[in-house]
Amino acid sequence: MIPSARYFLAFVVNVALPAVSYRIALPHWGLLGALMASSIPLFIWITFDWACFRHFDALSAIVLASLALSLLLLISPAGRWLREAREPLVGGLIGILFLLSLMADRPLVYYLARSTLARESLGREREFDASWQSRPALARSIRLMTAVWGIGLVGENVLRLYIVGYVTGYDVDRLSTLVRYGTYAGLMAWSILYRRMYIKKRRNPASG
Repeated sequence: MIPSARYFLAFVVNVALPAVSYRIALPHWGLLGALMASSIPLFIWITFDWACFRHFDALSAIVLASLALSLLLLISPAGRWLREAREPLVGGLIGILFLLSLMADRPLVYYLARSTLARESLGREREFDASWQSRPALARSIRLMTAVWGIGLVGENVLRLYIVGYVTGYDVDRLSTLVRYGTYAGLMAWSILYRRMYIKKRRNPASG
């Protein structure tokens, strides 16, 4: 699959389809049903990808895990405010996991990048493993991307917690959902542009 098509597919599967499913289901099935509906495209994609190509999509798994934790918080006996804030809290925890993974030998974005390369062609993941050990610049770029995703998710969830707790006179659920998927789209777009800049600089070191 060519890179541009792969990136477009990642956006559709992980952002567009869950968002559309959520908005369509919300008026008919309520919040619980809408969250379940938004997870269906991700579950189908992960199952199809593994069954047909023996490939595990790490990004889709992270988004699906976020939705699963949101559902668990929704049905928990927590207080009303906690249930209303469930998605910001879950997303914030995932952002914190990104930041904490910076202390590990291989941060979370390492596994996201490895998952992407495995789809590009057979054996790319092994090349990536070797490059991680031999190219310090690659390791620095992966850690930077991990930090950006972590800070972005935590910042997004701080904003959504503020919306849930203090914003009045607006459709809070709609505004919170817009912030959520807008952040995912922005982080994915930044990652694509940064990766292209990194590859261009590596191929033409004199230009940097």
